[in-house]
Formats: sequence, C-alpha cells, structure tokens
Amino acid sequence: MGKQKRLNSYNRWGYAFVLPFTVVFLIFSVYPVLRTLHLSFTDLKVMGKAHWIGLANYSRVIHDKFFWRALWNTIRIWSVNIVLQLGLAFLLMMVFSDVKYKMKGLGFFRVVYYFPNLIAATSVAFLFKTLLDWRYGSFNIIISNITKLFGASYQPIDWIGNGNVVPYVIAVIQSWMWFGNSFIMLMAGVQGIPRDYYEAAAIDGAGRWTVFGRITLPLLRPIMMYVAITSLIGGLQMFDLPFLTVLPSANAYGRVQTVMMYLYRFGFTAGSINTGYASAVAYMLFLIILAVSLIQLYLFRDKDARSEKSQRRPKQKATSEGR
Repeated sequence: MGKQKRLNSYNRWGYAFVLPFTVVFLIFSVYPVLRTLHLSFTDLKVMGKAHWIGLANYSRVIHDKFFWRALWNTIRIWSVNIVLQLGLAFLLMMVFSDVKYKMKGLGFFRVVYYFPNLIAATSVAFLFKTLLDWRYGSFNIIISNITKLFGASYQPIDWIGNGNVVPYVIAVIQSWMWFGNSFIMLMAGVQGIPRDYYEAAAIDGAGRWTVFGRITLPLLRPIMMYVAITSLIGGLQMFDLPFLTVLPSANAYGRVQTVMMYLYRFGFTAGSINTGYASAVAYMLFLIILAVSLIQLYLFRDKDARSEKSQRRPKQKATSEGR
C-alpha cells in the first residue's frame, strides 16, 4: 500500500509538469480555432458587436468566383511544384540508394539539398526578384550572353510581371526550396528497408527498375503517403512566396493570388476587412484539404490492401496444392 501511494504521488507530479504545456496549447491553439469557427457564422467586420448570420458567409464563399479562381491558382502552382519536387527527390533517392552505384557522402549532400529549406521565404523572394528582373536581372543577362555567342538575339522576358509565366516561376522556386525535405524523407524510408532485399536482388541479376518497382516503391508507400499529404497541406496553404514576389498592383497578381492571399485580403488588408467572411474562407479551405487528404489516404490504403491480397493468394494456393 505504501508503494502504491508513492506511485500515485509521482503521477500527480506528472500532471503538474504537463499542465503548463496544456494551458499554452489551449490558449494559443485550441481557442483560436474555435473562435475562428464561431466568427465564420457572424458578420463581424473589424471591431464592434458580431451578429449571428448562420451559413451566409459559407454560401457567399461557394458562389464567390474570385475564391474559386484563387483556389485554381493554388492548385496550378502546387501541381507543377509537386511534380518537380517529388520527381527530383525520387531521382536523387534512386541514385543514392542504388547498391551498384554505392554513392558516398550522403550526409554532405543531405545538408546541401536541405539548405534552401532553411532560408527564410522573405530572403528567397527578394533574391529571385533580383535575379529575374527583366531589365537588370542576372538570369536574362546570362541567357542574352549565351544567345549572342550563337549569333542570335534575345528579347528579355518579364519573369515576374508576365501573368502567363510567373505562376510556373513560383512553382519552380517552391520546388527548389522543398525538394531537399522530400529527399530526406524518402531516404529515411529507404534506409529503413533491410539491405538484404537489395543484395538478394543484385545477386539474382534484377535491374534497377525491377528493384525500384518491386522492392523500393512498395515498401516506401507509408513515407510516400506522408510526403504527399504534407505537401498537399503546405501547397494549399501557400502564401509567403507569391505574396512577396508579386506586388498587389502588378498585372500578374491575379494569376498568382492563392487562397491564403485571398483570405489575407479580407482578414488583414485595410479597406476590405471582413473578419467573418475571412473565417469562412479559412474553414472552407480546411474542408477542402480534409477531403483531398482523406481521398489520398483511401487510395494509398486501398493499394496496400490489394497488394496484401495478391501476396496471400499464392500462399493459399500452395497450401491447397500441398493438401
């Protein structure tokens, strides 16, 4: 009994240590989420009393063509970004995980590839605004000098001001910033795969694509699901890079205005603040992310279930033949 009392007293001290984090989490995380949900059902503008208006803000979002245009801009930029980001990460992962290549210096390359992710988005935006300036930018100057070597003329491209070009420019910059993170995640998954599988495949004479398709890819599916879902969440919440790269007064602004930038307009821009409507936009974006994430989760799990069934069938057939 005395020992049990001492254990109970230790448990009470555990609650005391957890209490500060719980209080901070409730105040700065849970309360803002619930407060935003409440405001999405009101007509609050800036200050003053909020009046309950039910689903009017959500109905406005659904019928708001500018919201859907911003969503389309977000999806377009994210789609190009995710293809380049995961494509480059997969390519590097295949090179560094290949038993035949036996690449060394993985730790050094991890640091180099992950380094762009450590740079603040503000610095990245101003860096590329300088490099891609259509008059004095280094990028246009380099291309112009190269074309002169071949006796051709080059018309400088307005990479930031051209609405047909700037969404893809931002997608490429985003890929450059984040492919290192995806590469590290995929390499962590590869290093968790027993090396015996690769050595056995090499002894059997399996090619690189066979090893990748039959060993690496199936066993990487949980990591791929994590990378896909987190990339989707981060992509649909894209804000800092397009907001800092393209000025609101520029003609190309409408082509790069994401959902978060549209939310920012109603939440924090003087002259158009509508806190209730901005809260509804935030929760509509949350519902869209939740729906697409659940679809991704279902597709990955469905593939896992089908692969497990296909692996069980030969075993069952073999046992029935043995009988």
